[in-house]
This record gives sequence, C-alpha cells and structure tokens, in this order.
Amino acid sequence: MLDPTPNAARSAYLTAAASAAALLADPAVATAWDKASALAEFKVGGLAGHLAYQVLSVPTTLANPPDGGELIPLLGHYARGAWLDAEIDDDVMVGIRDTGYRIAADGPEALARTIADTVTALRTTLAEEPADRVVALGRAPWSLTFDDFLMTRTMELAVHSDDLAVSVGVDTPPLPREVTDPVLDLLARLSVKRHGPVALIRAFSRAERAPRSVAAF
Repeated sequence: MLDPTPNAARSAYLTAAASAAALLADPAVATAWDKASALAEFKVGGLAGHLAYQVLSVPTTLANPPDGGELIPLLGHYARGAWLDAEIDDDVMVGIRDTGYRIAADGPEALARTIADTVTALRTTLAEEPADRVVALGRAPWSLTFDDFLMTRTMELAVHSDDLAVSVGVDTPPLPREVTDPVLDLLARLSVKRHGPVALIRAFSRAERAPRSVAAF
C-alpha cells in the first residue's frame, strides 16, 4: 500500500503550489492582468503564467524520458544554469517571458482553474512517485532527484508569489516554515556562492558593514 504522506520536500512543494493557486485566483490578478508587473519587461499576465509554470512543469518533467544524462546535486544544477547570470534581453530570459505569456494566453480565469486542477492531481501523483525517483529536465543535459527538482520549484513559487502579490497590490501570501526554511537555506547557499560568506555574515549581523546586496540572483 502506498504511503499517503508525502516526504518533506513533496509536502513543502504542495503547500507552496496550493498557495500560488489561491493567489492566481485572486480577483486582483485579473484586474491588473495587462498592467506592468514588478519585474522588468513582464506584464502581470506574463508573470502569472511564469508562476503557473512552476506547477505545470512538474507533470511535464515527470513525463520526460528517464535518460537525462548525469545525475547532479541541487547546487550543481544552479552552478551549471546559464540563466543565473543572463541579462534581461538574453535569449534565455526572453524565452522565459515568452513561455509565461503562452501559458497565460487564455486569460486569468482559465489559468487559475488549470492550476487549481493541476495541484489537486499532483497530490496523488507526488505520493505515488518512489523516494528514489530521478527526473530528466529536458531543457538541460543533466538529471536531478525528483525531490531536488521539487525544491527548485518550491523556491520559484515562493519568490514569484511575492513578485505577483507586489505587482497586483495584495499582501504576499504567508507560507509556513516547512516551505520557508528550505527556501531560505537554498537562497542563502546560492548567495554565498555569488557573494562569499563574509558578505552574508555582515548582512545578517553588522548593518554598518553590510554590503549593498546579497541577492542570490
């Protein structure tokens, strides 16, 4: 018999995804759909599509052929990702925006319904996937464990939910520690890689010596 309780990574992902689905259904999103978002070159509709992608990409990734190349750790995924240092007009960033708009093409109500239905289906899907599941990313020539892949999506859901909430003038949805603790851990590790440990120590403990930014991206 399958264990109906997802592990920590899967539970955190589902919590973040359900929160994002509720945000996408907020009337404020539909009202601001064609307005500029908090992100450069992204209207609210496109940003909503990008947030939705963090849900839709899970069943798509599970459907990829299993042979996706070398299995690498989570931080290795970010070390190899070309998108981290891309400029706003680089092809990879234009492609991300285009995908967001394509996903949102049918409008806010249709998008909200699709994401709500997908989250419901994923509650069963995630519980059925074996603990050692490995997924090929499709867009990159390497693989991740399924739970590491979900961690990348959980972080994106947390970050872009804040982007969307700010864009439409609503409070950023609160997330429980089961979501925010691993997200903050990942962002801190990525920030250390980008800025070095001293920068983060100063940012967290010494306002007078804190660097201007310790952003992970």
